[in-house]
Amino acid sequence: MYRYCIYPKEISVILGKSYSYSCKLTRSIKDAYQIHKRRDITIKEFCEYMNLPYEEIFNTINKRTIEST
Repeated sequence: MYRYCIYPKEISVILGKSYSYSCKLTRSIKDAYQIHKRRDITIKEFCEYMNLPYEEIFNTINKRTIEST
């Protein structure tokens, strides 16, 4: 089963930034997309906001490859 949400700890590892920076970035993404503060952000929302390749980040988090359709 695949995971579609991303957490600040994973963001800090992917970007090579501190955990506190990742928490601030998560809040900025939630503000930009008007997401409720208790809801997690999705990998897609993170990638769109940061202009990163979705499939690469998805595969990194899930440690798998997804088939392109």
